[in-house]
Amino acid sequence: MLTRGAAPKWVRWWFRGGAAYGALALGASALVPPAEPLALLPHYAFAGTALAFQIVFWIIGGDPVRHRPLMLAGVAEKLAFGVPALLLAGSPGVPAAVILFAAIDLVLGAGFALAWRVTPRR
Repeated sequence: MLTRGAAPKWVRWWFRGGAAYGALALGASALVPPAEPLALLPHYAFAGTALAFQIVFWIIGGDPVRHRPLMLAGVAEKLAFGVPALLLAGSPGVPAAVILFAAIDLVLGAGFALAWRVTPRR
């Protein structure tokens, strides 16, 4: 049973788990530089920005009720990668593994949206 004003316990785990997964996946991708030198800046800029958002997810997981408004930014972050990645999945030069990571991001984003819905306002 939920106490008044508390987020369901799974919300904390969902955001903290998403942060841990994201940090591991992005950290691993940052270790593999792109083949084209011109792609280095966008590659590392994307990884750095996305890694910063994993810190935001960790913070949300620490106090979901307090940080509820940030949950929608988390949904946007997941859609910003997941949707274009799936749309470009069949294009030349896009690795097949991108589909897997896009699907994981979209599932996480759906969980973030559900978490926002079930977390009470402060």
